[in-house]
Amino acid sequence: MKYDTIIIGAGLSGLAAGIRLAYYEKSVCIVERHNRIGGLNSFYRLRGREHDVGLHAVTNWAPLGVRSAPINRLMRQLRLRPEDFELAPQIESAIVFPECTLRFGNDFSLLEAEVAEHFPAEIDRFRNLVREIDQFDAFRLGPRPSSAREVLAERLKDPLLVEMLLCPIFFYGSPTPDDIDFLDFVILFRSIFREGFGRPRAGIRPILNRLTRQFRDHGGELKLNCGVQRIIHDGHRVNGVILDDGRLLEADNVLSSAGLVETLDLCQAPPEIRQQHPAGELSFIELICCLDIEPARLGIDRTIVFFNTSERIPYHCPEGPAELGCGVICCPNNFHYDQPLDDGRVRITVLANPEYWLDLPVDRYASEKETWRPRIVDAACRIVPDFRDHIVDTDLFTPRTIHRYTGHVNGAVYGAPRKIRDGRTYLEGLYLCGTDQGYLGIVGSMLSGITVANLYLLK
Repeated sequence: MKYDTIIIGAGLSGLAAGIRLAYYEKSVCIVERHNRIGGLNSFYRLRGREHDVGLHAVTNWAPLGVRSAPINRLMRQLRLRPEDFELAPQIESAIVFPECTLRFGNDFSLLEAEVAEHFPAEIDRFRNLVREIDQFDAFRLGPRPSSAREVLAERLKDPLLVEMLLCPIFFYGSPTPDDIDFLDFVILFRSIFREGFGRPRAGIRPILNRLTRQFRDHGGELKLNCGVQRIIHDGHRVNGVILDDGRLLEADNVLSSAGLVETLDLCQAPPEIRQQHPAGELSFIELICCLDIEPARLGIDRTIVFFNTSERIPYHCPEGPAELGCGVICCPNNFHYDQPLDDGRVRITVLANPEYWLDLPVDRYASEKETWRPRIVDAACRIVPDFRDHIVDTDLFTPRTIHRYTGHVNGAVYGAPRKIRDGRTYLEGLYLCGTDQGYLGIVGSMLSGITVANLYLLK
């Protein structure tokens, strides 16, 4: 059988694109190397506990009645209802630096009031920046590279405020060391500050299950344990894919969510093309701590804390195995759920050195994880109230884990620094969606799949 489109990867962007195509009766097949959907945002069970991978929160949270909100536009495109994702809004989050703490939530006025209180000389400039962000056309396709750090330094005079605004943006979407493209900054500023965070009580699983059901109900075909060995083409146009087991699947189009560099490698792209697109080098360690108590009872009452302990955020590949001076502390308990979670959770994310973790011999890898586990907890307990005595179970993943389950070179969570905004590649019929197309976050990832499908694959 020859498909209209083969989609590589059953992550959020691939599933969303598949739903869009299947709804319009295109023959579409999603192939996924692993036995579980989700890609960077998935779930697993360990020692009797359910864990999420990737999902701290769904950005772009909006009340049900706001039709223009990105998440509600997304739902209309997927023929879903906002209630299908069962999102509970956050309680409150914060950016914590030694000199200052800025609180924010799903009502932008809180952040505005915090800036006015802690940076009174900057509030007018901050409001002008927000107006510029609101008017910026972030979803017009095409390259528009610029440095967010440079733009903020021009618009704001206080370096501390610049660093504090960059901190959450970096950790939730930047593939670029110590900076981020201004377009991406705009998208994430709106997603995090203007709109905010929500989370399903049951984590990412109900979102993935609902997307999968919608895809299959409209006639889409999903093949798990079905990796792609090579994208076949004649040098000008794609013809399909060869699977790991040697089978050939033919298609008029291939949509890849595998990542830009990874897709070029699957095509065996010419060196002059491959060299134009360096791989991302930023990856993370995440430690999941299960507690025997609600974190709020210990004073950990914020949803997400973005922290930095130095004058300038060291957002680059660490020289050592990990960077403990900045990071993210997420408490999945601290959303406005109808009922509490079954146990307490604290998740800590810090920058990691991919080369170090990928090159470790097997016999040292486990011991190094055990070495860094208490160090990461100690770093978090210097920012939030001490929870060490209440830890009953942990799990830790590294760039090595990310590489294993996503195939991303260097375990780069946010992909290559150079994005392909229009989703097109050097081959006709081969398109990109997901992180390396440039839309960010869980909602952004799904919008990426929908956008590319609408532009090129519904004709």
